[in-house]
Amino acid sequence: MNIQTLTRRALLPLAAATLLASQSPAQAQNAANYPDRPVRIVVPFAPGAGTDAMGRLVALKLGEIMGGTFVVDNRAGASGAIGTQHVAQQPADGYTLLLVASPFTTVAASLPTAGYDALRGFAPVGLVATGPLVWAANVSLPVTSMKDVVELARQKPGALNYGSAGAGGVNHLVLEQLKAITSTDIAHIPYRGVAPATVDMIAGQIQLVTGTIPALLPFIKDGRVKALAVTSAKRSSALPDVPSMGEAGFAGIDVLNYFAISAPAGTPAAVVDKLNAALRKMVTLPDVLARFKSDAVEPAVGTPAQLAAFIEADYRAWVTVVKTQNLKIE
Repeated sequence: MNIQTLTRRALLPLAAATLLASQSPAQAQNAANYPDRPVRIVVPFAPGAGTDAMGRLVALKLGEIMGGTFVVDNRAGASGAIGTQHVAQQPADGYTLLLVASPFTTVAASLPTAGYDALRGFAPVGLVATGPLVWAANVSLPVTSMKDVVELARQKPGALNYGSAGAGGVNHLVLEQLKAITSTDIAHIPYRGVAPATVDMIAGQIQLVTGTIPALLPFIKDGRVKALAVTSAKRSSALPDVPSMGEAGFAGIDVLNYFAISAPAGTPAAVVDKLNAALRKMVTLPDVLARFKSDAVEPAVGTPAQLAAFIEADYRAWVTVVKTQNLKIE
């Protein structure tokens, strides 16, 4: 997906929020030498997860491109809020960065105690990659499409069980979005990750999940679950035979799992621009593109202002869902 498409998803541009104050000569000199010591990329999730893998790829490639040392610092907890809060409190010098992913906006939108400001607490650097989730169902569920799911939910309110990776995450809110649009009642069952939810779906204890394509693709391929639709407006090249939500009859739904880099608010514009240029180069590298393809995501780097607009659009869309559904998440 190109950055123009992402920008069109913005509800309100955040250009004003990305205009940083003019830099002093000392700051400009520091930016010219940046990075002259190790840079931490805080991944607000545990090692081994998909977000962690993306953080390590970004750290490796930024180090190669910029000639410095970039290290991953995993600070997990509270659906990413702990690590995110930590970055917001660090010096705005470019030596602490945040690997931003979907929970950055969903948690801020749904959890009153998130403890960070997704719109004003950070200096956006650049998007890295985006990709849809995929709706999957237990093979015994008598549906072949998302329209069938909605019809079944209307016939049997509350009878369908949907497993998510946890309350307030993108897997949860994409369900609430569907329920809000279709006025249906589908029970939400939060798990500690998509993997255990998928195990229970295969066993028939729940009927539906959404997850990243790499997480669910092995089970789709071997026939243990059936894919109904991807959550984006367009099909995914990783699942070319699976319709988009628009094709499935739900125009306007365009949910993307995303990865980006941000820094503490006030980070010098020259440092932000230098990092952005490195990200732009990174996503053109053949080995990175091959990795993205295997992860079912597409490169999506744009300007810091475009990332700011993307984040605001995502955040405000989820705030609307939370309010519409009257969600109370603690």
